[in-house]
Amino acid sequence: MLTHPITTTEIPGRRVALIAGIGYLAIFVLAIFANFFVRTGLIDPNDAAATFHNITESESLFRTGLLAFLIVFLLDVVISWALYVLLKNVNKEVSRVTAWFRLVYTGFLGVALVFFFMVLELVGDTEYTVVLGPGETQAQAALLLGAFNATWYIGLAAFGIHLILVGFLLRRSGTAPRFLSAALTLAGAAYVIDTAAFSLMSNYANYESIFLAMVALPSVVGELALTIWLLRSAGKPRPAFT
Repeated sequence: MLTHPITTTEIPGRRVALIAGIGYLAIFVLAIFANFFVRTGLIDPNDAAATFHNITESESLFRTGLLAFLIVFLLDVVISWALYVLLKNVNKEVSRVTAWFRLVYTGFLGVALVFFFMVLELVGDTEYTVVLGPGETQAQAALLLGAFNATWYIGLAAFGIHLILVGFLLRRSGTAPRFLSAALTLAGAAYVIDTAAFSLMSNYANYESIFLAMVALPSVVGELALTIWLLRSAGKPRPAFT
């Protein structure tokens, strides 16, 4: 039960908590749509031809997913700032590092999205198919989608450290439920382990569903709990962190 808001008695502090909470809530909706309905729904990692066909036939859906990722990219910048403002009274230097780790992740997400734009170029311009041939064009698209995954995975390692540090700051604050800080720490560790496994295991694809479950459960629980807590904090002024 989330019962200890972090907001100050000052209205600006409450507004920052509200901004962070609404941002997190929007990211939940957008990320689920972009990742599970678009990315997972259209991309078959074992069939380049089927993936190319899916994207070609559902180009509007693919573009909508790309737009959702772009909005997430922008919201992450706002949330980085908001969490820094809310947590800096616990430890200003650690809070600053925490924000930077999220911004590093956000930068990698932005770079990864460039590969989605390049896939759209291959899909939308038939000249590539004429010059390269259907098979080579499909292979190029698959390579770009793989580059998106690799870039995003690297960024998620930084995001995992960000969550671990947020959990640490919340625990040090003395106002956060232990469950919340523990869930965020566990989620952050899962992200780091997943990226390490992706980097080290040549047969990672065989265990991808296991790693996905390992990351998804603590991440959804921890970040959703943080979202609820931030929104509750925005409506209930309490003393600032000390």
